[in-house]
Amino acid sequence: MTLILGIAGSLRRGSYNAALLRALRELAPASIVFEEASIRGIPVYDGDVEAESGLPEPVRALKEKIATVDGLVFVTPEYNNSLPGPFKNAIDWLSRPAADIPRVFGGRALALCGATPGPGATNLAQVAWLPVLRVLGVRPWLGRFLSVPNANKFFDESGALVDEKLRERARAFIAGFAEFAVGSQAPRSGARSEPKASGVEKV
Repeated sequence: MTLILGIAGSLRRGSYNAALLRALRELAPASIVFEEASIRGIPVYDGDVEAESGLPEPVRALKEKIATVDGLVFVTPEYNNSLPGPFKNAIDWLSRPAADIPRVFGGRALALCGATPGPGATNLAQVAWLPVLRVLGVRPWLGRFLSVPNANKFFDESGALVDEKLRERARAFIAGFAEFAVGSQAPRSGARSEPKASGVEKV
């Protein structure tokens, strides 16, 4: 069974990105297991904290979860035409230590999507993620594009996706990604790959 893990990059209770993630899980094909994870509880990265105490428990737990799946879905907000700080901070923690990147991220299929209440969608944020994904060594899926502007028009007050056209786009998106993720070459169940030089240093 193909395992997919979705992570929303927003902490807001009424986040449209969290709502989009829930919709993708609902619309995912029965042939996969789709689970959600949160970046809540991950502190601001501090190299002194890492050196003195190691990784915080929320980081360790999320790293080990990622290491068990075939594919990842990053549902990203867009802040100031670029990456959302909290989400990037979480990835900075998850990429520590650098020698562990191949085990956690290497070879895993990854899809990007996102939603915003503004008119500009999340196009620039998705592009800004690409250099980060290269360092992580994932396999980006570029088969379909899902970027939702004016999200309040598509989700109701409870966060349910109520626009049928967008539901069909979301259904096609997650179905296409699931097909891409099948047979992922990533190590599973915590199996360790040989570390590769990544050029990643402490931030």
